[in-house]
Amino acid sequence: DRINALLQNVYQAPVREQLIGERITAVKRAQVPVGVSSVPAHASRRAALVQEAGADCLVVQGTVLTARHISRSYEQLSFEKLCASLSIPVVAGNCVDYETALELMQTGIAGILVGVGPGAACTTRGVLGVGVPQVTATSDVAAARETWLHESGRRVQVITDGGMRVGGDIAKAFASGADAVMVGSIFAGTTDAAGGGFHWGMATPDPNLPRGTRIKVGRRGTLREVLLGPARVDDGTQNLVGALRSAMGVCGAHDLREFQQTELVIAPAIQNEGKLFQQAQQVGMGT
Repeated sequence: DRINALLQNVYQAPVREQLIGERITAVKRAQVPVGVSSVPAHASRRAALVQEAGADCLVVQGTVLTARHISRSYEQLSFEKLCASLSIPVVAGNCVDYETALELMQTGIAGILVGVGPGAACTTRGVLGVGVPQVTATSDVAAARETWLHESGRRVQVITDGGMRVGGDIAKAFASGADAVMVGSIFAGTTDAAGGGFHWGMATPDPNLPRGTRIKVGRRGTLREVLLGPARVDDGTQNLVGALRSAMGVCGAHDLREFQQTELVIAPAIQNEGKLFQQAQQVGMGT
């Protein structure tokens, strides 16, 4: 409770818009792509500023997002107008079903975020009782992508957002149809992260209804070790790229497009079948 109150206090001041451009410029100096996230209420007003400052994409993100939205406090955001007004791609989310995803894709967005409440620090599923398992959600949104690709010739990138704990989770997201994944707690646990081994969700400081908490993830290695290895542990938290490549090879996929066609089965026993000694000794997959 003390941490939530502290975060609410820290985040209560409105974002100073002149700082947005300054932060974009500072990150661009490192010669890395810059994505800027905004809630729907502020997206239209800040879009031009974000583009002029040199951002590479604009992400419009809420707990749940649809192409049509009703609000008493601000004018409805038109994704058609927003996308048409910018030369940089717009990514929107989050959503978890076929119909919502297809309608969003028809507005001209370039990418779509998938997931409601799967993040390690997120409490949305408990607070609101809303959520869909990530494999199901990703598969449904990927199906909408294929429909839209057939209708328009445009491929919208599907990004599975949240629930990525180990390399196997990332592999399953791609096998379910994802083009990319959004990773939070894994990166927060690197020695390069500024959070000191702690991680909290984007809705944690909400002034009215917090839907996240602060969690201790520790520090398990450098960003390079986590992404590219070599792994010093056997629990799948390091060398994530190597794990994905190995999973693709085991499934006979030459590239991600082939991997997205991998046959999937529901197998709850896959995590514990034959793992009695690991479970008893709390090592490997038994931790």
